[in-house]
Amino acid sequence: MSGEHTDKQHLLGSGLATLAVVAASVGFGLVPYFARTLTAEGMAPHAIAFYRYAFAATVLLPFVWRARAQWIPLCWGFAAGIIMGVGWVGYVRAVDIAPVSTVGVLYMTYPVFTLLIAWLMFGDVPRRRAILASLMIVAAAVLATSPDAITAQQVPALMLSLAAPMGFAFGINVLVHKLSVLRPVVRIASASLGSVLGLLPLMATTPVAALFPVTVSGWWLVAGIAFGSALIPQLLYTVAAPIVGTARAAIAGSFELPTMFLVGWFAFAEPVGTAQWIACAIVISAIVLTPGKPVRSLVANVVVQGERQSRR
Repeated sequence: MSGEHTDKQHLLGSGLATLAVVAASVGFGLVPYFARTLTAEGMAPHAIAFYRYAFAATVLLPFVWRARAQWIPLCWGFAAGIIMGVGWVGYVRAVDIAPVSTVGVLYMTYPVFTLLIAWLMFGDVPRRRAILASLMIVAAAVLATSPDAITAQQVPALMLSLAAPMGFAFGINVLVHKLSVLRPVVRIASASLGSVLGLLPLMATTPVAALFPVTVSGWWLVAGIAFGSALIPQLLYTVAAPIVGTARAAIAGSFELPTMFLVGWFAFAEPVGTAQWIACAIVISAIVLTPGKPVRSLVANVVVQGERQSRR
């Protein structure tokens, strides 16, 4: 009787954790809505990126201060945050002028860059299934950026947007290889603070009019991108992913891409063609193909390892 009750509790916890991962992924996928709307109000792309990370950095700063004795991994977290924050500016710029679905598929190429960086910087040789999944993602990106889907004027911005998945891939590798000694909340805090520091020079050279929203609704959008697509989803994912395991976290996390598609469709009346939906299916299939070591849920592996070490 007690065993049955325990199983039910476990299933309930796993189910709620899966919903938390889905909710986090939906939050990540809503970024194009906030970014494009704020850009339309006249805000600079790097200002939008700054606000996205600034709230998390401010709220979680005390955790960084408490962990200041671990300054070496903290510096790695700052470096990862700087690269991710600056790279995300290109993503915001691309969302402003290119179809959200196309930018979304390009962003989902981060597993390819993650494998390359892991191999070149940390000697982590990718497995065959990971290589196959990466080739599938590249094929999806090519399909989503076909001449029928974009114009020649959008190509430079789309190329620049690749800085975002490259920066995120570097951040994942730093998280896995350098930040495992830090508590999960400190990892998020150090990366967020690094992003803020990296964007400060751009903020300092920008006219004041492009740094702040001009309407009350704009400030609500700033709050939305800071909490609804950054701080809260990051915390949800970091807490829930270890409960559901890497395979389910990867599959649930793939909700981010169709969320981007739906944002473009409903919020900006962008038609999502057959090619984009096929690209979406290919990306999700690639994530499912590599359940043993999914890129996005490497966070979960690090958290689990940290918990195991703390119990010893």
